[in-house]
Amino acid sequence: MKVSLNHFKELYAGDNSLKLLDQKYLPRWMVVILDIILCVISLFLVYFIVLGSPINFLNVISLPAQGSIILGVTLIFFYVFKTYSGIIRHSTLIDILKLIISSFSTAATLIIFNYVYELITGDRLFITTSLLLYMFLSFTILFLFRIAVKESYQLLKNNAVGSHTKRVAIVGVDDNSISLGNALTTESNLPFYLVGFISETIEYKKKYKILGKNVIPIEKDFSTTISKLDIDGVLIISESLSGKQKNSIVEVCLANDLEVFNVPLLETWNKKEDIKNMIKPIQIEDLLERDLIQIDNEMIKNDLEGKTILVTGGAGSIGSEIVKQLADFNPKLVVILDQAESALYDLEFNLNQNYKSLNFIIELANISNDHRMQLLFSKYKFDVIYHAAAYKHVPLIERNPHEAVYVNVLGTKNIAELAVSNCIKRFVMVSTDKAVNPTNVMGASKRIAEIYVQSLQNKKNIATRFITTRFGNVLGSSGSVIPLFRKQISQGGPVTVTHKDIIRYFMMIPEACQLVLQAGTMGNGGEIFIFDMGKQVRILELAEKMIKLSGYEPYVDIDIEFIGLRPGEKLFEELLNDESKTLPTHHPKIMIAKVPTQDFDEIRNKVERLIDTARKRNDQEVVKQLKELVPEFKSENSEFELLD
Repeated sequence: MKVSLNHFKELYAGDNSLKLLDQKYLPRWMVVILDIILCVISLFLVYFIVLGSPINFLNVISLPAQGSIILGVTLIFFYVFKTYSGIIRHSTLIDILKLIISSFSTAATLIIFNYVYELITGDRLFITTSLLLYMFLSFTILFLFRIAVKESYQLLKNNAVGSHTKRVAIVGVDDNSISLGNALTTESNLPFYLVGFISETIEYKKKYKILGKNVIPIEKDFSTTISKLDIDGVLIISESLSGKQKNSIVEVCLANDLEVFNVPLLETWNKKEDIKNMIKPIQIEDLLERDLIQIDNEMIKNDLEGKTILVTGGAGSIGSEIVKQLADFNPKLVVILDQAESALYDLEFNLNQNYKSLNFIIELANISNDHRMQLLFSKYKFDVIYHAAAYKHVPLIERNPHEAVYVNVLGTKNIAELAVSNCIKRFVMVSTDKAVNPTNVMGASKRIAEIYVQSLQNKKNIATRFITTRFGNVLGSSGSVIPLFRKQISQGGPVTVTHKDIIRYFMMIPEACQLVLQAGTMGNGGEIFIFDMGKQVRILELAEKMIKLSGYEPYVDIDIEFIGLRPGEKLFEELLNDESKTLPTHHPKIMIAKVPTQDFDEIRNKVERLIDTARKRNDQEVVKQLKELVPEFKSENSEFELLD
């Protein structure tokens, strides 16, 4: 009685409205009971039909006994074909086929049994007409019951569009969009009501329906079409559209005060996760006009499978993504090195939860500690190193030049020399576009790291291949402008932009790391690989679009303030300096920068002198020596401009 009362309370809320659409699916035993009741009704109908005909029932056993045998066999085939396993309101063709096979099997079994019994005893238990009638009636009633439930559910759902339900249209008509439409029309807990499908491939004069929803042809253009629709937003499947198409759709929707929701391909959905979590408002990251990057997975796997790999800076944005991507290539062991304790803890938890096949170990250490690094290299026999450890925040490093030398220069020197002394096959360093014609200490320190490993490669009898990868800003990484803008918008603004004309290259973290892995397999040693970063993005336009995507009007609801360039910051970044040339590779997104190399002994002496100066924390002298090592380093918006 307690269970019944609880169920009754679920059906009725405080406003005394019936909550039929919010109910969980019926348990299987209840579906079986309902089906048996319908089969009993079928038997009664058979009885009355035969009773009104010249045919007489056989009386070898009583009619109740005959009915019990028929129901027993029916129940057996319900179990064999699992007719109760489907969800009634979501019945499919497979569920109907199960009913057909079950009904036919029941009738066939009873007819065969009937004739075998007659051969043995000379009498029959059932008249064949009644069995065939039962097969037809029971299937028809079970089928109609499922159709009635399904249609009633859809009718209730269509009439239950509340104030919190958004009327939406899906852009495109293909297998993916139809699957998404099916999910929207069958799930009761989604805050969306599907109006129809918008398509440019359907003729305007013809009317089509899919899943009972209209296919809406684009009459003149997308803007004209959606302006006539009574909708709150549109759903797009990202992978089905190019960056240019997505941007065009978003611009039109924002102009018409419509929301845009992004949905991944259904085959990538986590089946355990609620569908609501798969449908999210489109983010600025989804609107980068970038083509999908293709990498040679087989080539990378042949290079990394069964190897022991060190990832420095492994808890950072780039390092952690490299670790996750390495899981696809079956390495023997991945050693994750970082000095950020909390970030390492979070990464370890994530890997244990989501990358159970990856054999990894966490090492908490600082790469500038040479003795600690020597102990680490003696403990593990590394085959490959991905060196992503670095200080990267420009204003912070501009105030602490000695720290940049400790990590970006000394740390790289330690790892590189240990790679040589331990005959490690490959050393792949992650660099930055800020190392090209640097205007800040961070960029200059990374350029020195590049120069050091390149000159080291030119020494005789070096077995290690030193490979440098250079790319621009990575979306979503710590310190990236997008998380900052998102936080400022959530707080009501203002959004702060350093300069109205500032532009930057942007790349997604996964694609940057894909190219790092690919470049690492391609290098013969000494190369600086640069990546195709696409078009540069105007930061002001980025801020304006993010405000609009959040449902606000720039300069009206949320203001944009220009705060001036930060110390060491420049208006645009470069991937090459003037003396460099590029050579193509077999990968269209990866090029080789031809940069002049220098004598290792000379560079080593200068670097060691720089490190000694950094230990004394004489920042003016540190920057002066940085400028000597990197003549193209010209400070901007910095106290160190006086040294130029």
